[in-house]
Amino acid sequence: MIELALIVAASTLAAGLAGGLCLRLLPSVRARLAGLALLAVALPLVAVLLSGVAMFHMGADVVILGVAAASSTVAIAAALLVGGSITRPIDRLRAASGALAQGDLSARAPEQGPTEVAELGAAFNEMASRLAALFDARRELVAWASHDLRTPIASMQAMLEALEDGVAQPDHYLPVLQQQVRTLAHLVDDLFELARIDAGALTLELREAELAGVVDTCLRGLQAEARARRVKLEARVAGDAVAWCAPDQVQRVLLNLVTNALRHTPSDGSIAVLVEPHPRWLQVTVEDSGDGLAPEAQRRMFEGFWRGDVARTTGKAGAGLGLTIARGLVEAQGGQIWAEPRSGGGARFCFTLPRDRALRPA
Repeated sequence: MIELALIVAASTLAAGLAGGLCLRLLPSVRARLAGLALLAVALPLVAVLLSGVAMFHMGADVVILGVAAASSTVAIAAALLVGGSITRPIDRLRAASGALAQGDLSARAPEQGPTEVAELGAAFNEMASRLAALFDARRELVAWASHDLRTPIASMQAMLEALEDGVAQPDHYLPVLQQQVRTLAHLVDDLFELARIDAGALTLELREAELAGVVDTCLRGLQAEARARRVKLEARVAGDAVAWCAPDQVQRVLLNLVTNALRHTPSDGSIAVLVEPHPRWLQVTVEDSGDGLAPEAQRRMFEGFWRGDVARTTGKAGAGLGLTIARGLVEAQGGQIWAEPRSGGGARFCFTLPRDRALRPA
């Protein structure tokens, strides 16, 4: 009897391993689940049958074999039912992914079923929502870019036609044409740099740098405009203001933020640039006493071409890409940038830079 038990056990183990290897070759989850159910029931059933042949000579105890066969059938049915409850949500997820691949950005998967499948559906829906938002942002970007390109081109065309018709003197339109050309060149440069940032092709030479000089250079360049607007500029830089960064790009980001603050700060207001060291990061803050931030502006102001206020709809405000490029430059140096309302009125724009080379972006 012991020898028979060992033989049956070894045979069952070998058959189970062989069957498991064969199940891996099946092409679908449904087929693998069905095969697993059959294998899990068939192996014990065969072992019972073999034991019945040896012990009861195929007839001594037909009742035991019948009960084993019936219970095996019930187990197979239950396994197939459970397998169906797993594969049905997967089929719906597959259908949703197919619809999304064909361009239906509203396609969503059910977040039901076993925990793993429900989590997979939720992750798919989050991905689909982000993809839809990305496409909306791209469409908005193209629309605003087309508008900002079309406006100066139409103006230049009208002026050139006036010159051709002899209704205006070249000296009258030449300065305006030069300004429109500069506007177009600046917009094209911004679009090109934004494309490099989005493609991950922006390369910066990072080094350890002291930010006191960067802040001083930036504010000195804007002092004349600040005096004309009767806005007070000041800087408060900590002694240990050293970061691992690209100083010229940090100055570009800071220039953009301070210029934006000047645009929103009324006469007799103030703008302060604060540089505060932290154990792992250096935080640069530009705060003003201007008109503050609306919730939508706080959420969307780093999006390209977003126009949420009057300042961004005027020609002096540019194309609305400055903050988008600033975000890309800060993130390329391993930092983060954000905006928030300032207590007591106004706004605060903050960005961080790593203080250690080990924290730089890969």
